[in-house]
Amino acid sequence: MDGLIKCPVVGVLKDFNDRSLRQTLSPLLIATNSTMYRQASIKLATTNISSTMQSIKKIWEQTFPNYVYEYRFLDDKIASFYKQETQLSQLYKIFAAIAIFLSCLGLYGLASFMAMQRIKEVGIRKVLGATTRNIVYLFSKEFIVLIAIAFAIATPIAWYYMNQWLQGYAYRINVSWLVFLAGGLVAIVIALATISFQAIKAAIANPVKSLRTE
Repeated sequence: MDGLIKCPVVGVLKDFNDRSLRQTLSPLLIATNSTMYRQASIKLATTNISSTMQSIKKIWEQTFPNYVYEYRFLDDKIASFYKQETQLSQLYKIFAAIAIFLSCLGLYGLASFMAMQRIKEVGIRKVLGATTRNIVYLFSKEFIVLIAIAFAIATPIAWYYMNQWLQGYAYRINVSWLVFLAGGLVAIVIALATISFQAIKAAIANPVKSLRTE
């Protein structure tokens, strides 16, 4: 401290981060110097917290009458480090839910359109011995191909922006490919669940009606 503080060293703590993980570890001095009293850290039991806080306030005002008593819980302070991330997370969840809902509507509409366009083809396939499973697979495989193409385009873009965002932190994880694989599998499941109704409806339809002369 450039000679401003002279006191005996009574212990050295293991390094710990007392700031946001955007910052690296910084030197920290923990001392008992009345001229530097600004705050006190107190470990509390969670039982009867209200009366405990009142007792602490009384002792503080008696000991340091010139300092305003204000308290803040450690978990709230840590949460404030990442307030922006928490807010962005909520927004991302909302926008993701809206995007998935709109995508499902689009898939359902496209599946309905394809079912109407290929109704005679489905009828002929059933007459020739195609099973319900074959018909459902016929509809599903085309959507799976489209999802695979979208996945191949979106994955590198998502990885790039996620990696750039993580660069703002001194301590960060590596983006695992398992995250993208899980996202791709979830997208396929949602898509299949969306189009399954129309696919099964077309598969179980009476081929006589679909092949009837218009």
